[in-house]
This record gives sequence, C-alpha cells and structure tokens, in this order.
Amino acid sequence: MALHFELVTPQKLVLSQDVHMVVVPGSEGEFGVLEGHAPFMSTIKDGTLKVYATANAEPQSIAIEGGFAEVSETGLTVLAERAE
Repeated sequence: MALHFELVTPQKLVLSQDVHMVVVPGSEGEFGVLEGHAPFMSTIKDGTLKVYATANAEPQSIAIEGGFAEVSETGLTVLAERAE
C-alpha cells in the first residue's frame, strides 16, 4: 500500500507520487503521514519535508516555507509558499 503525496507551490506542482511516508514540519510540531491516516488539516512552518519512498529508504529532504497540509482519503497534499 502507498500514500499518494502531492507538493504544490503557487508556481507549480513540485512532486506527485506514491510514497511510503511523509514527515511534515507542522506549526505544532512534526507529524508523519502513512497510508490510511485520519483526515485532518494543519498549518506548516518553515522547515524540511522528509519523503520516504519505501519503508527502509533514506528520505528525500525538501526545504519548504509556510503553507498548509491536508490529509484526506485520497492522500496528503502540502500547499507550500515555497519549496526547494
């Protein structure tokens, strides 16, 4: 099973893929999202998004600035002000 993840900025769709897990720098602290996570929304703070392609993979790190994260039945969408 895989989590569908999308990272979007005002300029473009940065990433759209099925992954094992994503760790998001939430404004209240980091949180991890796996397939089947309960739906919720959170603001995010400037920090590093960690994307794990598989359970034992080294994470892909993406610097992000501000925005929102939404977990729904279709997956995780991060709407960031900037992503590098």
